[in-house]
Amino acid sequence: MMSDLTLEALEIWTAGLDAVRAEPLVRNSIQLDGNQLMIDDQIWSRDSFDQILLIGGGKAGTAMARGFVDAIGDWLPITGWINVPAGTETKIGRVKIHPARPASINEPTAEGVMGASEILSLVSQAGPRDLCVALISGGGSALLPAPIDEITLQDKQNVTRILSGSGANITELNTVRKHLSQIKGGGLLRACRGGHLITLILSDVLGDPLDVIASGPTVVDSTTAADALAVLAKHDPDHALPESIYNTLTRGSKAANTARPPVVPVTNLVIGNNAIAVDHAGIRAEQLGYNHVMQSARHCEGAAEQVGKHFANMTLQMLRPQSDSHQTDCLITGGEPIVKLAPPSRRGRGGRNQQLVLAAYHQLLEYQLTDQEWQRFAILSAGTDGEDGPTDAAGAMIDGAIHRRIQKSQLDPLDFLERNDAYTFFKAVDGLLTTGPTGTNVCDIRVAVVDSHINR
Repeated sequence: MMSDLTLEALEIWTAGLDAVRAEPLVRNSIQLDGNQLMIDDQIWSRDSFDQILLIGGGKAGTAMARGFVDAIGDWLPITGWINVPAGTETKIGRVKIHPARPASINEPTAEGVMGASEILSLVSQAGPRDLCVALISGGGSALLPAPIDEITLQDKQNVTRILSGSGANITELNTVRKHLSQIKGGGLLRACRGGHLITLILSDVLGDPLDVIASGPTVVDSTTAADALAVLAKHDPDHALPESIYNTLTRGSKAANTARPPVVPVTNLVIGNNAIAVDHAGIRAEQLGYNHVMQSARHCEGAAEQVGKHFANMTLQMLRPQSDSHQTDCLITGGEPIVKLAPPSRRGRGGRNQQLVLAAYHQLLEYQLTDQEWQRFAILSAGTDGEDGPTDAAGAMIDGAIHRRIQKSQLDPLDFLERNDAYTFFKAVDGLLTTGPTGTNVCDIRVAVVDSHINR
């Protein structure tokens, strides 16, 4: 049973999540006024088009498609294809919602390649009276695989596994993937022959760089093959990746149509991000009576262990304030740290949020908190998509009750940290936070609440 503090921390976290749920975000971003479609102060006329071609991919793909189709209604006929994780698909009119990878396996698959091929075929056959709308959300890079001719699907899988395992951040990973793909790095835009391409984006990359989110399928790429080689030099010093990857990048080759400039006008619009989620979490914290501090990271954060240690230190400052004035008793942060994986022979199960909370717990143990202090705070961190690494948990939490169970079980947090086995650790003490797929994806939200015994 969760403590009152933990329940309030979860309520704050959930308020942030609810603010970025994809279906209402998309629905509310669209306004119809007779003959006009308005999105973010931009206007398109129905007289200019015969139909809408809805395409895209990402963890929020199904919810985004449902929100879009509901908002458009019978304004224009809609057909299309969206790649989504298995288990989230549903029937949405004439739009094919295609399961492109298994749940919790965030890497390219043959089903994803097939779906990406269908999407490229649809937009390449579109005409000037087709309004093309792309729905892009986090996870799109893995869900929209379209390897160039020189590269196999297995090559792409190796890129994802090796770079992710070495601790490459999302910008570095997508820099490489864009130069091995027909659809990433503006490939979808180049292939499109419709009258206009509108892209609605739910951002899972800090700072919202359009060319990085889902590897920027509708954004002209600003990186070069040399940039991709520099990433490999950093994260694959032993050349574990296939030689075909290096040969392709050395030649500076991308998809065969890379040199062809886009011929269709494009409008890229970010409709949701981590900052919105953190802001609404803060609003709920204030409603619950907390004095709160909020921060949404704008850049890659670094190692989950270091972020967790810092989060623990900030929690300690709230727990042991230097004065009674202007006390803060709720900390809300957003971001997406990275995890460098242990060798496969030692590696357990977990994700960046579970690793972060375990690192925070390990740090708090250093301060020799009293039993009373352990009862006065709760910490949680979870991914807004409901997925944390290859597990069924969204993240993890720590409070006084969980601490007691850890002590009783005599688990060694450092051992589990070093083996990336935070899932096993928290499952043993009922410290996992499990939500299932949420229909959105805007990085992570972290909450620490402290009962300061002031105005409570």
